[in-house]
Amino acid sequence: EAEVLLRHALGIDRAEYFASLEQPVAVSEQGLADTLADRRVAGEPLAYILGRREFYGHELRVGPGVLVPRQETELLVDAALEFVTTHNLRQPLVADVGTGSGAIAIAVANALPGATVFGTDISGDALKVAEANVLAHGLQDRVRLLQGDLLEPLPEPVDVVVSNPPYLAKDELAGLPTEVKREPDVALDGGRDGLDAVSELLRQAPAHVKRPGMLAVEIAPRQLGEVVVQAQALFPDALVTHRLDLAGQPRVVHVLR
Repeated sequence: EAEVLLRHALGIDRAEYFASLEQPVAVSEQGLADTLADRRVAGEPLAYILGRREFYGHELRVGPGVLVPRQETELLVDAALEFVTTHNLRQPLVADVGTGSGAIAIAVANALPGATVFGTDISGDALKVAEANVLAHGLQDRVRLLQGDLLEPLPEPVDVVVSNPPYLAKDELAGLPTEVKREPDVALDGGRDGLDAVSELLRQAPAHVKRPGMLAVEIAPRQLGEVVVQAQALFPDALVTHRLDLAGQPRVVHVLR
């Protein structure tokens, strides 16, 4: 991270950085690097300092007001692409629920040129960031951003729903690292057991997911059993499975109807 901050202060890429290790740094650049380092030491997320984050190979604008996209959330993109490919959907409708910075919506739209992607979020601040990212990637004709609660803003049923909802229990928030506490509570706080948003998403989903269709939702590993039980109750004829993250922990629940 120190290297990243220094390169950011100098305005150079990694190749230029290693090629110029013997060159002195100007006083003004030293001051900027010190300021950036102080912000990081104080607990500000690196992505907020840089103003950007890479997700699924795409650079995104991020900042206060949106969750910083994590690597494990890329599993949701994988799930969407696999479902669309397996079912040979030429013009799929996909919903990214709780879109935040627009990371999932943009990754899906870039990978599926025939797709229309709805990105919903309850936060107007988050949607402003998502809109900037959608425009930067030239996807304004295929990514539609909608403000509202979970699936309620969708204008029609969709083939695929993917979501990284808030799933931390309220009593877990106080123990989070300082940098995570800087991220918006609305994107982290899942209520008493962390399942408020997940459970509501599952309740709304039957009316919004086509047949055949898929819902994929990111969870905390400890929530797997409860989420599977809820999903099976609401989708009695569906296949409910899960996917492991790189640490071997259950991270995404799939509902295939």
